[in-house]
Amino acid sequence: MTTSRTAPLIEVTDLGKTYGSVVALRGITTTVRAGEVTCVLGDNGAGKSTFIKVLAGAHEHSEGTYAVDGVEQHMSSPRDALALGIATVFQDLAVVPLMPVWRNFFLGSEPRKGPFRLLDVDLMKRTTKDELAAMGIDLRDVDQPIGTLSGGERQCVAIARAVHFGARVLILDEPTAALGVRQSGIVLRYIAAARERGLGVVFITHNPHHAYPVGDRFLVLRRGRSIAEREKAQISRDELVTLMSGGAELDALAHELERDPLIG
Repeated sequence: MTTSRTAPLIEVTDLGKTYGSVVALRGITTTVRAGEVTCVLGDNGAGKSTFIKVLAGAHEHSEGTYAVDGVEQHMSSPRDALALGIATVFQDLAVVPLMPVWRNFFLGSEPRKGPFRLLDVDLMKRTTKDELAAMGIDLRDVDQPIGTLSGGERQCVAIARAVHFGARVLILDEPTAALGVRQSGIVLRYIAAARERGLGVVFITHNPHHAYPVGDRFLVLRRGRSIAEREKAQISRDELVTLMSGGAELDALAHELERDPLIG
């Protein structure tokens, strides 16, 4: 794994985003480094979706700085982010369920051959199988419709696709949100595999139990602001859970329920 002395691939400082008079983000500072996983945690309404849209180039930030490889950027579309090696795998994955795995792997970027520019199907099938194998994904048949794969397997195909097409930073939008325990474990293993291949990973999640095993850095958001930004050595799993759950508020609620004669 890369040490913390490595220059950040992405560095945001006092990042903010407003929509008219609505403040969606303010004062967000964190880094994404090669060979590390930066976990962005928060409950619903914490600002995770806005933050990911800014990182992915879908929305331009309103204040602060967003630097890639030390150069400040103002991106106006996801294509700008892709050109810098920043790929985003959104929760809905944007796959075509009835198409085979290899077609989805190359969707929109199909290689062609010969004077008639025919699809190079053999190359696509071979490359898909090899790239999935390199990530530790052993599919029985890349001809099977991607819709027949489990949710975890589809997430892993999307991760492998982003790696193949040159991503240096991989942003994952709640990849384990709709998955069971076993499938979540599969996705977390492939997040670790992407890190070991030297990518910088941004893992967006509301689940600290999924974030802590793979995370190297943790940014916790609440109501559009950062309430903590810690390296793994600086925070325990229990402390992360407490930050996420609003420990003080839950303790106050527990005491209130204990005093309420109508409870229990």
